[in-house]
Amino acid sequence: MNMASEEQVKRYLAHWFQLGKGVFVPNCQETILPRQIFTGNRYSSEFEKCWQRILCLEIDCYLEGTEQTIQQLLSPAWEITGCARCQLPVPIAVAGVASTVCTCFDLSGWPNNELPSPRFPVDDISHLQQIRERLNKNEDIS
Repeated sequence: MNMASEEQVKRYLAHWFQLGKGVFVPNCQETILPRQIFTGNRYSSEFEKCWQRILCLEIDCYLEGTEQTIQQLLSPAWEITGCARCQLPVPIAVAGVASTVCTCFDLSGWPNNELPSPRFPVDDISHLQQIRERLNKNEDIS
């Protein structure tokens, strides 16, 4: 098992932000939740500002509905993996007893396979190029 990297924690937050869960800062009684997560094929500037703010906080903060602080997740004691129930990223303790509750426990009607799942930023040009290459291969076979 590997510790959660900063990028994995960032992706973890991006997924849950898309489902309306914010990062709660207890001392300020404030929730950080960017409205726009992506701009094209990258994170939005609003998301990046929120991410930098979370990293700079000197007090513990955590994703709503979770027990682990963001600061804990960035330590070697945690890794991010897919939930067995909904496949969204969840924190797992590297050693010791892991929580049996997924972050999705309080989302009514989730998982919902009728709706698109939260996602990573997509590079449209690269994706379209891959489709074009597959089509060209199929055309060559015919």
